[in-house]
Amino acid sequence: MDQAQIGPSDWHAALRGARKREGITQRQLASRVGLPQAHISRIEHGKVDPRLSNAVRIARAVGFDPVLIPRRALPAVLAVLRDHEGGAEGRRPSAIELLVGDGDGDDE
Repeated sequence: MDQAQIGPSDWHAALRGARKREGITQRQLASRVGLPQAHISRIEHGKVDPRLSNAVRIARAVGFDPVLIPRRALPAVLAVLRDHEGGAEGRRPSAIELLVGDGDGDDE
């Protein structure tokens, strides 16, 4: 698998990490997005894949905005993310960063 590709299990783990960084429980996240807590748990553990509409609501609830990146632009986007705050250590961007952006939207 190409390193730029993100597998579903990466997304699930990244979601769990983003939720924890926000300091909210699965129950609180579920309340914010209108889903049962058990469903949030199944998503975070990779047992179910959320519908796109739910994935968008979940991403926004943990402080991110979804973005679509054309494949041909992905190398440039990865380079920007590596240079972005926290990327200087050479770490690979998280799946959440790649899927939904960096959470620093100007519309707040």
